[in-house]
Amino acid sequence: MAKRDFYEVLGVARGASADEIKKAYRTKAKELHPDRNQDNPDAEAQFKEVNEAYDVLKDDTRKAAYDRYGHAAFEGGMGGGGPRGGYAGQGDFASAFSDVFEDLFGDFVGGRAGGGRSRASRGSDLRYNLRIALEDAFAGVQKTITVPGSVACTACNGTGAEGGAEPVSCPTCSGLGKVRAQNGFFTVERTCPTCNGAGQVVKNPCRVCHGAGRVEKERTLSVNIPAGVETGTRIRLAGEGEPGLRGGPAGDLYIFIEVKEHAIFQRDGLMLFCRVPVSMASAALGGEVEVPTIDGGRSRVKIPAGSQSGRQMRLRGKGMPALRGGGAGDMLIELAVETPVNLTTRQKELLREFEKIEAENNPETASFFKKVKTFWDGMKG
Repeated sequence: MAKRDFYEVLGVARGASADEIKKAYRTKAKELHPDRNQDNPDAEAQFKEVNEAYDVLKDDTRKAAYDRYGHAAFEGGMGGGGPRGGYAGQGDFASAFSDVFEDLFGDFVGGRAGGGRSRASRGSDLRYNLRIALEDAFAGVQKTITVPGSVACTACNGTGAEGGAEPVSCPTCSGLGKVRAQNGFFTVERTCPTCNGAGQVVKNPCRVCHGAGRVEKERTLSVNIPAGVETGTRIRLAGEGEPGLRGGPAGDLYIFIEVKEHAIFQRDGLMLFCRVPVSMASAALGGEVEVPTIDGGRSRVKIPAGSQSGRQMRLRGKGMPALRGGGAGDMLIELAVETPVNLTTRQKELLREFEKIEAENNPETASFFKKVKTFWDGMKG
């Protein structure tokens, strides 16, 4: 398959300047990078094609040869027409790829292409798991927590150098944080072994933190837990994570909430459920029962005569509050009709007497056994 015109690959005119070519290359490389196009099987080939085009057009000598002879300038007997006699796959591919790598990820590693790397690096984020009671989740609470970790070294003000002196540029990589080695036609780029990619080194490391710029120490923090939180709620405390390396910004502290199970209430979002036992007599005759509410109060609930187990009654606005406002949910009372145990002789006599006359007053029982009889008759047939 014939190679496409390099200018067409990058989407620029033949008279484009070096800056226009570089800008077009970065745009295309970002767009076609395989890591961003995992669902596109052609992305890798297109990405290589863009790098190949840029490797030629970024070099004035090779660009002039390409403008005059086209692809033939680097093929067959004319392979010596350029300073390296090959495309990006045979030439300084690492140099071409480094340009787009810095452009794509420079913000995260602390520097941009040509600008070196910053000596400071952001601290790590921390996670703290906090268990609270349902009552605290309802009302909100202030908790004091102890966070293990590290703090900026006061002896060197977080610089890592004795007396707070500023680090100096790494002599191995000249402050770039990376070194390159030529291996035949390939250029291999790796992290600088002297500064570990920081770009700067400390001549006289701090005796307290040994050049790290931070020391291990527990911290005590006061945290406000808002009303309405539930298990899985995440609270972010900006700048309360690990301090940055050598004066870099601190990370964040993320507090993950776990609400403990309650002995009386069960929660589902904004709804609360409370299972309340009632006697057979109260369920049959009707009555009242006093139930607790999550705010520590009490509510009297009327039990309709003839109530069955599982019957629910709603208390409006007695559930959990919505996080960040917006009202509150309801509380559902579920009746559990309780069968008495350890009966006295007199109680047994009364129940047997009651059993003889209650059949006609149990419509659900009559309906069920009528269906059972129909089922058995059907099986016999």
